Amino acid sequence: MPETTSSKVFVGIDVSKSTLDVAIEPSGEILQYANDPTFIESLVKKLRPLSPERIVIEATGGLEKPVVAALASAQLNVAVVNPRRTRDYARAMGHLAKTDRIDCSVLAAFAANVTTRLTPLKTGEQELMAALLTRRRQLVQMLVEEKNHLASAPIALQKQIKAHIAFIEKRITGCDDDIDKLITDSDLWRAKDELLQSVPGVGPVLSHTLLAALPELGTIDRKKIGTLMGLAPLNWDSGHRRGKRHIAAGRATVRSVLYMGTLTAIRVNPVIRTFYKRLIAANKPPKVAITACMHKLITILNAMLKTNSPWRPNEQP
Repeated sequence: MPETTSSKVFVGIDVSKSTLDVAIEPSGEILQYANDPTFIESLVKKLRPLSPERIVIEATGGLEKPVVAALASAQLNVAVVNPRRTRDYARAMGHLAKTDRIDCSVLAAFAANVTTRLTPLKTGEQELMAALLTRRRQLVQMLVEEKNHLASAPIALQKQIKAHIAFIEKRITGCDDDIDKLITDSDLWRAKDELLQSVPGVGPVLSHTLLAALPELGTIDRKKIGTLMGLAPLNWDSGHRRGKRHIAAGRATVRSVLYMGTLTAIRVNPVIRTFYKRLIAANKPPKVAITACMHKLITILNAMLKTNSPWRPNEQP
């Protein structure tokens, strides 16, 4: 097939540790590249003249990052999607077998038939911030586990466990210091961080997580930010049955941090506290009320960054 065509081109890339399997539609061309910088550059050179309408890659726990960064840097339209979405799509289309060639073809068909949000290119600072936050979460989990071990450990082991707890706490402090330095050294991040933390209930962990893992905050409207976070209620109806609406998808890691911030906001933020009490008075279940408060809080934060406005409780929706 020639490098240019009047048809829109869609690409699916199946990523593994060692290879990149590439399907190009509508030509049906299947290619394979090694997953290393030299061959990724060759892939970019192959795709750039085609100007794909969309390139779809599954999130693979980090293996996809080098190729995504290279494609985005080349101004190619790349979308990183949840593997569950593409698996559901494959089953719906009758693709029950699974090979690398089938997987990349399914991704190309998904790219052609399902509208997906393009993945913005993260800066090196954002990547580092995200890595530091991930490491901090891992360390906090280790700390919880070791404290649980200490509670039931025999006396002979307690000294060892206490020493490990002290080590983990020191590493958490080190992560916090590195994160604070990243924020302080960036005028833009520092200004955004100050705006976010001006809101009662929003502390450093939530603010830093939003800056690193939700770069769209402040750039999209309230409906899109709710959907992006997985906080927009979805209908669950069939025929005459009307099921309970529920939330799904979105960025689970960010949502879990937002959940903890919202619990604090319900106690200390007058706007969120009043909203929560009103929902409880209307006989909403606490879980539903908390989710609604999460949605309201992220909407407020999105609006503040969008307008570069400080926290003014009397002006919040």
